[in-house]
Amino acid sequence: MPDPSGFLEHGRAVPKKRPVPVRILDNREVYTRTSKELVTAQASRCMDCGIPFCHNGCPLGNRIPEWNDLARTGRWGAAIEQLHATNNFPEFTGRLCPAPCEAACVLGIGDDPVTIKNIEVEIIDRAFDDANVRPEPAEASSGKSVAVVGSGPAGLAAAQQLARAGHAVTVYERDDAPGGLLRYGIPDFKLEKHQIDRRVEQMRAEGVEFACNVNVGVDITAEDLRERHDAVILAVGALEGRETEQPGRELAGIHQAMEHLVGANQVVAGKAPFAPIDAKGKHVVIIGGGDTGADCLGVAHRQGAASVRQLDLYPTPPDLRDAGRDPWPTWPVIVRNYPAHEEGGERNYASAAAEFIGDEHGHVRQMRFSEVRVDKSQGRRDILPVEGTEQIVPADLVLLAIGFAGTEDQPLLRQFGIERSRRNVIDCGDDWQTDAPGVFVAGDAHRGASLIVWAIAEGRAAAAAAHKFLGGQTALPAPVESNAQALAA
Repeated sequence: MPDPSGFLEHGRAVPKKRPVPVRILDNREVYTRTSKELVTAQASRCMDCGIPFCHNGCPLGNRIPEWNDLARTGRWGAAIEQLHATNNFPEFTGRLCPAPCEAACVLGIGDDPVTIKNIEVEIIDRAFDDANVRPEPAEASSGKSVAVVGSGPAGLAAAQQLARAGHAVTVYERDDAPGGLLRYGIPDFKLEKHQIDRRVEQMRAEGVEFACNVNVGVDITAEDLRERHDAVILAVGALEGRETEQPGRELAGIHQAMEHLVGANQVVAGKAPFAPIDAKGKHVVIIGGGDTGADCLGVAHRQGAASVRQLDLYPTPPDLRDAGRDPWPTWPVIVRNYPAHEEGGERNYASAAAEFIGDEHGHVRQMRFSEVRVDKSQGRRDILPVEGTEQIVPADLVLLAIGFAGTEDQPLLRQFGIERSRRNVIDCGDDWQTDAPGVFVAGDAHRGASLIVWAIAEGRAAAAAAHKFLGGQTALPAPVESNAQALAA
């Protein structure tokens, strides 16, 4: 049973971060390792509620109270079994997920929630340390073959589930290494890439084949996939960046955020001698206040930017949950300070760019912006400048981190006869099949840009559906809400 008084004896505490002056000199992870004493104390705060609402907050249905108590009592082998029962890659989710489970924690009603993410990371890190993460190859082959297009978290989860069920799985990736957005879209100071590499090695030992530097639809066609494989899972992500229409957008030096992140990550990985978009010595402006904007902020600091300014369209959120607007256990709109914000830069809330101003060579040099008010009273989003608040500031590099507009238009979809929806994503039925028979979809390609836990959940669910389609005699484990409508809701 859980510690009945743990939440009374211990307050919420998270691992220490490396000092700012030290960590901005490299690209290693910001957070230090959780000590045994810290994880034991924090796990004891879990109350093992009669109705654990953390399950409701987690799309994977993670068995959070179970592995919290196992960690508290030092039963690490049993803890990783419980963690892996619902989540293929807890080392990814524990580092990258914004933790809707913690927002739904019952303790959070009147106190700070349990540090679920940190406990999760320590369980999986100890499992690797103790060699408790081993390949689980299938006992027998099904004689069926599956192509997984895309090697982000959805594709990797689907591939691992199907390989363990005995199917021959090939993952096709257009980049030079597996991982998708995890590989080149997420900076190393949030996820060091050895975390991906060791999982890929485990999957190879389980029989998964990786075909990298293959742009499916160009290098090989949909017809090729049909000939080689009995089923296809599309996990191609949603990487089409949103655009802005302010005057001056055509100037050099204005880029989509992902262009900046990919180039920087390739340098860190030793794949490129220099970043094509470098913030060194420049006045950087980041448009957008979310995760991607914070990633660009941290990268700009490490590249040696002269200054960094981040614009967020909406007003400063409250520090604590507004129970009238965001009642527990819903995801609250609150101020979210990332480690990158501790490292420098200026944040302007309720602010929007009005114009980008260039020099005689056509390169951006300044930005005109003002405070704004967002009006949704007419059923649309009207952005209204606040009179008298206009400023002109230096801007040598502008990064657009304003979200993603859906799955990219690509030859493969046309070859399969698949149309993108009005949301620029790929629709499917309850069985996760698209309009093309035997072709399934999972992750951001189906859902739109979302959380890593949703990607893994959809990858597992699509794998279970493909396994059934291929005549699998036993059910593959999938999230509780495993139908397309429930996951898309």
